[in-house]
Amino acid sequence: MAVFNQVEFDNHEQVVFCSDKESGLKAIIAVHSTKLGPAVGGCRMWDYAKDEDAVYDVLRLSKGMTYKNAVARLPFGGGKSVIIGDAKTIKSEALFRAFGKQLERLGGTYYSAEDVNITTGDVMTMHKETNYVMGLEGKSGNPSPFTALGTFLGIKAAYKHKHGHEDLNGVKVSVQGLGAVAYSLCKHLHEAGAQLFVTDINQESVDRVVNDFNATAVNIDEIYDLDVDVYAPCALGATVNDDTIPRIKAQIIAGCANNQLAESRHGEILREKGVLYAPDYVINAGGIINVYYETKPAGYNEADATKHVEGIYDTLAEIFKRSEEEQKSTHIIADELAQEIIANGL
Repeated sequence: MAVFNQVEFDNHEQVVFCSDKESGLKAIIAVHSTKLGPAVGGCRMWDYAKDEDAVYDVLRLSKGMTYKNAVARLPFGGGKSVIIGDAKTIKSEALFRAFGKQLERLGGTYYSAEDVNITTGDVMTMHKETNYVMGLEGKSGNPSPFTALGTFLGIKAAYKHKHGHEDLNGVKVSVQGLGAVAYSLCKHLHEAGAQLFVTDINQESVDRVVNDFNATAVNIDEIYDLDVDVYAPCALGATVNDDTIPRIKAQIIAGCANNQLAESRHGEILREKGVLYAPDYVINAGGIINVYYETKPAGYNEADATKHVEGIYDTLAEIFKRSEEEQKSTHIIADELAQEIIANGL
């Protein structure tokens, strides 16, 4: 299995393959950059079809964390980790303690946190073996509500740029994926008066959002064909691709999923079609911003974290403005902004 010639390999500083026979741990840790500080990024657990898919995912996600942390003005580099396996069957204290030992061996180069299929409780189990974890219970805690808040504010910023105001009352929003972050996002959107159309592979998650927020449930594949104002991808990545772009009627794409564009060129296709895309690692940075505030010497302060998250609105407004002025797609503008910050410092 090749790594250095992977399309997503971007001069990563370190890629570590981890295993533990007794617990069944199979994991990959990717450190993309430590230029602005220790690499920080969550750990996700996924039942990848093959190891190459896990490598592709961790390389892409870790680079995204470098850019996310830079644009969010955090003194962190970028890293990510994946644990390979079905979260419904392989989770155990031994597995997470084994992973914690792997983190400890890196000596602070990389700090992990919760992500897809990893809870704050799982992170606390890792913490029994290492201090190189963030998002701990009793400190900043669950970052999901902050990711949701930033995404909600990002949708408002996008709508204002497109329509001249940010009133979401009556606005039709399709939400794909209804995990913890998306549930909180749906709550914000419902309270703002938006009309929700939702889907998820988990029927219980769908039923909960339908019951709590008067949402309309649609089939998994139907989500792309809806006549809505905003498409919010909140599941796994690459849902904006050659197959879906011709079907998406929304004029705004803004959600909390990572790596929403299957390829960079899809961002330019969206711009040419007049679709405003909120770059994923900018709009979904609320969680990592919240986690950062547990590192403050004076201790975690929720009000300070929330104020920082609210800055996502202004950052996106700047990116949208530069995109129009420079006639470049928004994801390219976001990348350039990240590269400027990494080169020049915070």
